[in-house]
Amino acid sequence: MTRAGRFLSLLILSLPLLGSDCRGRSEPAFVQLADARHLVAEMRVGFAKASGASDLAVMADTDAESEKYARAAELAADGVQAGGARLAARLASLGSREDVQLLSAFQERFGRYRALDRQILALAVENTNLKAQRLSFGPVRHAADELCAALDAVAAAVPAADRCRAGEQAARAKLAVREIQVLQAPHIAEAQEAEMDRLEKDMTARQSTARLALASLTAGATAAARAPLDRARAALDTFDRASRELIALSRANSNVHSLELALRQKPALVTACDESLAALEAALAKEGFSGTR
Repeated sequence: MTRAGRFLSLLILSLPLLGSDCRGRSEPAFVQLADARHLVAEMRVGFAKASGASDLAVMADTDAESEKYARAAELAADGVQAGGARLAARLASLGSREDVQLLSAFQERFGRYRALDRQILALAVENTNLKAQRLSFGPVRHAADELCAALDAVAAAVPAADRCRAGEQAARAKLAVREIQVLQAPHIAEAQEAEMDRLEKDMTARQSTARLALASLTAGATAAARAPLDRARAALDTFDRASRELIALSRANSNVHSLELALRQKPALVTACDESLAALEAALAKEGFSGTR
C-alpha cells in the first residue's frame, strides 16, 4: 500500500473517534444565534400569513372559502406559536436577557391577538348575514314572484264588474311584499338592534297589509279565482316563513360582527405583534459572537 493509501485508511478509521469527541457538546453560539435569527424571520412571515388568511376568511363570500381561509389562519398561527417555543429555548441557551424580554412581550401580545382572531374566525364561518342574503335573493324572491303571478291571475279571473276592486287589492298585496323585500337588504347589513327593530316593525305592517288584501280578494271569490287564490296564499305563506328565517339569521349578525372586530380591534394588535417581532429581529441582528458563550 502506498503512503497516501495508508494515510487515507488511518483518516477513515479515525472519523468515528473524532465524532465521539464532539457528541454531547452544545452547539456553538454562532449556530444558535443564526437559528434564532431564522426562527424570528419565519415567525414574522408566518404571522403575516395568519393575519392575511384571517382577513380573507372575513371577506369570503362562500362558506367553503370562509372555512378554508379560517383553517389556513389557524395553521399559520399555530406555526408562529410553535416557533416562539423553539425560539425561547434558543434564547435561553444564548443567555440574552433583553432578547428573552422582547420575546415575552411578543408572546403576550400574540396571545391577545389569537384570542381575538379566534372570535373573528368563529363568527366569519357562521356566515349568518351571507345566508340571510342568499335567502333574500333565492327563496324569498321566488315566493314573492309566485305570489305576484298568482294575484295577477286572480284579478283576471273575477267578473268584469269586480275587476277594478280586485286589481286594487292585488296591487296592494304585491306592493306590500315588494316593500318587504326592499327592507330586508338594510336589515341584513344593519348592526344596531334599535334600527333592526324599526325595520322589522315596518315589515310586519306590510305583511298585515298583504294578508288583508288577500282576505279581501278571497271574500266572494268566484270558482275561477279559487285556484289562483290558493296559489297566492301558499306563496305568501312561503314568503313569510322564509322572511322569518332571514330575520333570525340577520339578527345573529355574525358577518357584521366579524368585520367590525377585524376593522376596529384587530389592526392595533397586528401592529403591536409585528413591532415586537421587528424589535426582536433587530436585537438579534446586533448580537455578536464571543468565546464566552
